[in-house]
Amino acid sequence: MTTTKPLLGAPTARLEAREKVTGTARYATDYPTDRTAYAWPVPATVVRGEITAIDATAALADPAVLAVLSHQNAPRLRETDDPFVTVLQSPRINHRGQYVALAVATSLEAARAAAEAIRVTYRCEPHDVVLTPDHPGLYKPDEVGVGMPADREHGDFDTTYANARVRIDVVYETPALHNHPMEPHSATALWDGDELTVYDSNQDSSGVQQALARLFGLAADKVHVVNEHVGGGFGSKGSARAPVVLAAMAARTVRRPVKLALPRNQLAATIGYRAPTIQRIRVGADAEGHIHALAHELVTQTATVGEFVEFAAVPTRTMYHAPHSRTTHRVTRLDVPAPSWMRAPGECPGMFALESAMDELALACGLDPVELRLRNEPTVEPDTGLPYSSRHLVECLREGARRFGWHDRDARIATSREGRFLIGSGVAASTYPAFVMPSHAEAHAAADGGYEVRVSASDIGTGARTVLAQIAAEALGVPLDSVRVRVGSSDLPPASVAGGSSGTASWGWPVHKACTELRRRLAECGHAVPEQGITVAADIAEELDDREDFARHAFGAQFAEVQVDPVTGETRVRRLLGVFAAGRILNPRTARSQFIGGMTMGLGMALLEGSTMDREFGDYAERDLASYHVPACADVPEIDVHWIDEEDPHLNPMGSKGIGEIGIVGTAAAIANAVHHATGVRLRALPIHPDALLTRLADQLGLA
Repeated sequence: MTTTKPLLGAPTARLEAREKVTGTARYATDYPTDRTAYAWPVPATVVRGEITAIDATAALADPAVLAVLSHQNAPRLRETDDPFVTVLQSPRINHRGQYVALAVATSLEAARAAAEAIRVTYRCEPHDVVLTPDHPGLYKPDEVGVGMPADREHGDFDTTYANARVRIDVVYETPALHNHPMEPHSATALWDGDELTVYDSNQDSSGVQQALARLFGLAADKVHVVNEHVGGGFGSKGSARAPVVLAAMAARTVRRPVKLALPRNQLAATIGYRAPTIQRIRVGADAEGHIHALAHELVTQTATVGEFVEFAAVPTRTMYHAPHSRTTHRVTRLDVPAPSWMRAPGECPGMFALESAMDELALACGLDPVELRLRNEPTVEPDTGLPYSSRHLVECLREGARRFGWHDRDARIATSREGRFLIGSGVAASTYPAFVMPSHAEAHAAADGGYEVRVSASDIGTGARTVLAQIAAEALGVPLDSVRVRVGSSDLPPASVAGGSSGTASWGWPVHKACTELRRRLAECGHAVPEQGITVAADIAEELDDREDFARHAFGAQFAEVQVDPVTGETRVRRLLGVFAAGRILNPRTARSQFIGGMTMGLGMALLEGSTMDREFGDYAERDLASYHVPACADVPEIDVHWIDEEDPHLNPMGSKGIGEIGIVGTAAAIANAVHHATGVRLRALPIHPDALLTRLADQLGLA
């Protein structure tokens, strides 16, 4: 029986909602195992050097302690260049917090006590942990991100900029930012002969399966990775991390299942973070605000044990018409933990700098900031010359301005007040690529009339199960409740990582393809399903190879209103509005949640979040949620989200773009621009803390 009720575009509630709110959803350490042991890692207490001795005598004196692993006795792993997984293999210390030992015991309390009893002696060396704009170790990387060139130049930037009527030359800074998912990085590991099963909190069960197979010298089908529910990740769980490797090593050593959940104060040094950036933006324009020259030059850091470059200058290549442009990335290796992916890597810090500079240019040209952006709208992607598959940034800006009441505001700087509070508003544009990655899926029709869709997708809280079920049910022409979706296991057809806002496009495409073919086969056999059922497998490799060349991006515009207390320097966001052009919105209910979550994280970036490198200690000081401030309910105002009805035939059968990350991209700049409008003070370094604002605010208002 088919259904004509449209399923895509319906505000469907999450299919796993009841399990989550009743506590029956199982996360990485929730799976029951027999004879369970527990592990607790020991971090290095020096920044750089070498282990000279490890004394585990006191720890092993406790009969509850089963083993103490270190580089001296841990199972040998196959060689890899991944700094996150090559654990307990060498006496070399590359950063503070690097794991040097692991205590395994019959209880969590005994494991923690044993870890504290282990004594490690080091030979220390001088360290370098501070990023500076002229660091002597700066170099040009071979590439940034996933295969993007580090530098790009078009035209003659230097001459054009020098001759421009209006010139902006400013430097913006963003601090290190840390992923803090609600569920810390955790794993449960057990061996059955030469087969390894892990329940792991990750964003890519297929990728973690491949990593563990390589490390332990196993065939991939001997490794089973389950991540049925994941309590957030924001990119930090996009590949294998230390907990799953340590748990597997420990389980092999003690010959029993092992559970390991990292304490939050160890996350800052071991699971990646957004590296700090120093960004110089130069813009040359005519008196009417038309940009002729645009340069975005980045300085950032990576670790000594691996290279990850925050590609913050890349989004500038797609945003505005600029015939003469330059984008560069320079990075230096420091004795710091390895940076990695964090929500909207590249775009998030890069667009803070670019969109703040656009606000400064608008002021220099005497133009409304929305109008300035409209005047510099490109007809093709500036960097590649490719046509956009769709680009509705202009519509987002205009619709956002209308909904926000932008043109009703007093455009003058530092003139609006309510009582003692200074009131201001700001705008910023946002963008994020529309990625699709190779993935597989299966669709199965059972003899009882039910359907099952299988794909090793990872639902990290985005509602992936629900949207995939909607895609499948619509393609099959059946009610939603007749479709069961299986995700979160490497035993399912392999799928790509839940990252890059690519999940729905990458997994939904083969699901749609498999279900469409299954529907055709069912029609051919008159819906007479044999006892064993009918299964159709699909992948999208051929479709990806045959795609036409387009620049595929989502776009948006964020508007913010703030109030600033001139006595205390405290900034409060009063309201936020986001308007997005992100293809077809498949589920308004879960999509709205994603946009709001991203904008909330952008608010935290603007006003609260930041990690401080202690030069002598050699690590980040904010090691818990009491010192690393994320937005709480009292910090989050009314957040209003809308989207443009965008049809793009060049994406995927659903016509969807990713939405998980674009919400964060422009929010910090919109808030910073609003602070300037309220106060006349331009702070170019985040976060905008009261102490950073107060002195300059007092000078600005003559209160010093």
